[in-house]
Amino acid sequence: MSKQSPLFFRLPESSNLSLRNQVCELISSAITMKSLSLDRPLPSCRLLAEQLGVSRNTVFAAYSQLIDLELLIARDRSGYYVNPEVYKKTDTPTSGTADVGKTPAPVQFAPTDMIPIDNPVDWTHYPYPFIYNQIDPNLFPVDGWRECSRLVLGRKQIPLLMGDSVESDSPNLIEQLRQRLLATRGIFANPDEILITLGAQNALYVLGMVFAQFNLPIAMENPGFLGGFNAFKMAGNDLVGVPVDLDGLIPSAIPDRVKMVFTTPSHQFPTMVTMAQARREELLATAKAKDFLIIEDDYEAEMNYLAKSSPSLRAMDSDQRVIYVGSFSKTVSPGIRVGFIVAHRDIIREARIVRGTMFRHPPNILQEMIAIFIRLGHYDAHLRNIERRYKKRWQAMRNAIATHLPMLEYTRNMGGTSFWLTGPDHFDATFLRERLRERGVLIDKGQSFFLEGDRKNCFRLGFAFVPVSKLEEGIKIIAEEVKRLL
Repeated sequence: MSKQSPLFFRLPESSNLSLRNQVCELISSAITMKSLSLDRPLPSCRLLAEQLGVSRNTVFAAYSQLIDLELLIARDRSGYYVNPEVYKKTDTPTSGTADVGKTPAPVQFAPTDMIPIDNPVDWTHYPYPFIYNQIDPNLFPVDGWRECSRLVLGRKQIPLLMGDSVESDSPNLIEQLRQRLLATRGIFANPDEILITLGAQNALYVLGMVFAQFNLPIAMENPGFLGGFNAFKMAGNDLVGVPVDLDGLIPSAIPDRVKMVFTTPSHQFPTMVTMAQARREELLATAKAKDFLIIEDDYEAEMNYLAKSSPSLRAMDSDQRVIYVGSFSKTVSPGIRVGFIVAHRDIIREARIVRGTMFRHPPNILQEMIAIFIRLGHYDAHLRNIERRYKKRWQAMRNAIATHLPMLEYTRNMGGTSFWLTGPDHFDATFLRERLRERGVLIDKGQSFFLEGDRKNCFRLGFAFVPVSKLEEGIKIIAEEVKRLL
């Protein structure tokens, strides 16, 4: 058996309790916080006595007391262990209870203007989690992914996985992106015009760092992508909001003297409307006239159920003004955290330097696995599968919303995995969210998607995780609470 590192305990500097009770309190507190493993013995009486500077009899008495309290159990010739029944009876303490009585942090932080993602950690345990950015785990292509994992660990592949590739990315993944993904969006790029990132969120932060030196604001869709808000702010950029309508971002509302405009034309985040062709042409013309760049986040471009996908802005761009951002989060899994940037080679060169400073490069093994996943056809097959499944859920959601929530306005869309609903001006969707959470329903409050956080009458319903059989049940509960609030 391998030798384990010893557990370390320390008595308080001052206490009115006896030494035995101090030892009891020390260990029981660790048990309450679930800081001790069930399959690892506590230090022996001799070791703990030496560590704490007390007698072995004191430790033995403390252990005996904890056994009487059913917090510990003793196993012959093995030692003292945490009683498994204790962990079954107690829930993991929240940050609020775990911090009671503890010394405040040595550094006090000023209020932040970052927008938090505040879904509960145990969201999967809720009956109706209508929250976005999650996928149905039953749709994950386990067999194909397992095959790619096996192939990437073959001996011939090992040299590709072991080296440092801060100056480059997987040639195999770059090739698959160029030939199999970008080509379907009308984008034809050279290898030196592509950079692999840790998802689209990371791509936006890298771009924010690259362009922070230009002392001009970034224009953002409002409502818009809160991850983009945070990424650009953290990189030191000022933001200005641009309104959206049923055709997407409004180019005529873009102010003068901005360095970049961030947009989600395929499915506007969070309203899910698709930017019209005429609007795309207008945006490109405005970029040239006002001399700014465009960041196109092309997420969920594949999820169109009523019409063919519109051409990407990058494919329509003849002036190299569009920076294209994509990822595998919505199509394969948000846990994979692999994305990419397509831009002019000078921009990619600067972005590579920033990326290398931050984390050098995404894991080589993950890049190679995705490359094989695409090359063997698993990616295309998976896209067809989820498009078919999500279309059924989208239709069920649309019908349920139209039937049970006619008192709210919902934004008509042609696809995606969520719906955006708006109530009267006095309607408080933030309060609705709390009421629904008590009934096992989770929604995304719309307030988080506005730069000023000043709109409370909107909310979003994501349906990718909820089974078709439960969609209408959840919408009925939402309708009941909406009627009470109205």
